[in-house]
Amino acid sequence: MSDVEFLVHSGIGRITLNRPRALNALTHEMVRAITVHLDQWRDDRSVRAVVVDGAGDRGLCAGGDIRSIYDDAKAAGTASLEFWADEYRMNAAIARYPKPYLAIMDGLVMGGGVGVSAHGSHRIVTGRSRIAMPEVGIGFVPDVGGTYLLSRAPGELGTHTALTAVRLSGADAIHCGLADHYVPAARLPDLFDALATNTPDAAIATVADPPPPSALATESTWIDYCYAAGTVEEILDRLRDGGDSAVAAAKEIDGKSPTALKVTLRALRTAAALPDLEAVLAQEYRISHRAFTSTEFIEGIRAQVVDKDRAPRWSPATLAEVDDELVERHFANLGNEEWTGVPR
Repeated sequence: MSDVEFLVHSGIGRITLNRPRALNALTHEMVRAITVHLDQWRDDRSVRAVVVDGAGDRGLCAGGDIRSIYDDAKAAGTASLEFWADEYRMNAAIARYPKPYLAIMDGLVMGGGVGVSAHGSHRIVTGRSRIAMPEVGIGFVPDVGGTYLLSRAPGELGTHTALTAVRLSGADAIHCGLADHYVPAARLPDLFDALATNTPDAAIATVADPPPPSALATESTWIDYCYAAGTVEEILDRLRDGGDSAVAAAKEIDGKSPTALKVTLRALRTAAALPDLEAVLAQEYRISHRAFTSTEFIEGIRAQVVDKDRAPRWSPATLAEVDDELVERHFANLGNEEWTGVPR
């Protein structure tokens, strides 16, 4: 069986990520195969819509294959940079796909899983959805267009999500603009049945429910105030002077990479002013390129994924030690290695 399966039935091109034991983590080969099929289906009149889902019952996709990226970084390789370049092109192609692109964001959806789903035209969540961009916990920065999406969430909810790596519910994701429709998980088979004879909009209407209230939305007052601060240090000061939820958020941020936190905040603020997704992806590629060659990234994966001691030794170890020059270095032009999008 393939790591990603493709099927055309009743006018629907279905992409199923098929690594359930690895929570459908994306490999470079999977990204290439998806891109090839999206290109083919774009001009195929027998395909009227595309659906992406994940095999197994744990989630759509937990992100990129982080262990292979770790091994590549340790070996000072370049395969991961090539993977990201192609992955970001796939993300851009999804965002401007000319046919309906339905993403079934059931279960866990993290990192690259957000990239393969949240840029689609019809983004479907369930009561089991847990959506996150947890990169700051491994010395990295939200990518795959994550800073584009989060910088456009209401108020400062995107900043809170990025700096704490909190997992959003399906209702939270809809409120933040990362998803569109709420479908009870038990009705997903009915959705696929309805797609066989209906337009995507009509099929979704037959199974969708109003989303439950977003818990994150109820916290927006203190979130908007605290995260509107100009620096990570000031954000933490405001959080520590807040109520229980704000203090808990500060504790979550405290354990993350100081460098990644500062670069992420800068990336979000900059992304908010950039004109489109591809401009943001170009910025994210510069950041990813610089982070890939840093000790922070290797140490973060070691602590969280390889040794699992959950005790990363960050360097610089404190926010005060992360100066403006270090942050700025992540955004510098890459010259001949700049990321290029896909032809329009």
